[in-house]
Amino acid sequence: MKKKLLFLGDDSPLTNSWYRTKSLARIGFDVVHLNPRNFTPRLYPVPGLCNRLGNPVLPRLVEYGVMSRIGGAHFDCVWVDNGELVGPGLLRKLAKQAGFLVNYNVDDPYGTRDGRMWRVYLHAVPYYDLVMVVRQENVAEAEAAGAKKVRLVYRFYDPVAYAQRTLTKELSAAWASEVLFVGTWMPERGPFMTRLLDLGVPLTICGNDWNLAPQRERLKPVWKRRGLMGDDYAYAIQCAKVNLGLCSKGNRDRHTTRSLEIPALGGLLCAVRTDEHLRLYQEDVEALFWDGPEECAAKCQKALADPGGAAAVAAAGTSKLGSLGLDSDTVMAAILREHNVL
Repeated sequence: MKKKLLFLGDDSPLTNSWYRTKSLARIGFDVVHLNPRNFTPRLYPVPGLCNRLGNPVLPRLVEYGVMSRIGGAHFDCVWVDNGELVGPGLLRKLAKQAGFLVNYNVDDPYGTRDGRMWRVYLHAVPYYDLVMVVRQENVAEAEAAGAKKVRLVYRFYDPVAYAQRTLTKELSAAWASEVLFVGTWMPERGPFMTRLLDLGVPLTICGNDWNLAPQRERLKPVWKRRGLMGDDYAYAIQCAKVNLGLCSKGNRDRHTTRSLEIPALGGLLCAVRTDEHLRLYQEDVEALFWDGPEECAAKCQKALADPGGAAAVAAAGTSKLGSLGLDSDTVMAAILREHNVL
């Protein structure tokens, strides 16, 4: 009989949270997937309310909604993805009906970028049996918040969702680009991208909110599409000659899921130089790294001038990623087996 797992997280198709439920099913769980946001009033400006007020009411609605849906069902594991709306009250109740409570959060709830959004989450940290974090500094911060056990992990990627696609001539032509950035606008990214343009980089941007950039008129000709998901995301990565990898300073990121998705899809990763990127890939052999727009532009232009060399680096990066065991099936199965959940 399959073990039962309750997954609390985003249920929007093609999101990484949604992909994690598919991975958990592949490794042997009977997954019940509930999205905490579905138990909040639809008309509420939920993100803004969370930031301004620190989730004063919404977690109670989530608690009532989740418990009403699951009734007296028992679960071998509860996996909370993110968890800003999951409070101590709900976790106390779930602990009576589940053998193991785990939280995985790729955001930075211990930082300052998101205001009071994570207040309830921080109060809930002591009630998890395991808290998984993706930043070294989060280990001590989670322990200070009362975590029973903290596990530092690299982000991981879905091996099915980010498997390379077969490309037709038509797809290759439709999605072809020289230097591609897929990602949401953030304040520090506008000046960076405009500087790349000034340096002659043939840039393409796909992502949300670039209309908010102060540099939007300068960037408008290269902003081709909004956020990409599923096959469109894969086609864009595979058909780009160079794929940029940026990290959010406000989120204290030193690698992102895209640092794995790009090589998984066979793309050439050209990312900001960080200690974590350097541990993942050998520089100029398995990926390209840079410290600022000038070096980034130089690396991009060199790769474009040497297609054979660029292809060799991309292939080496894909091979290296395969050896790291950072696909979601492998990582989640290993962690849950360690805790006798699987």
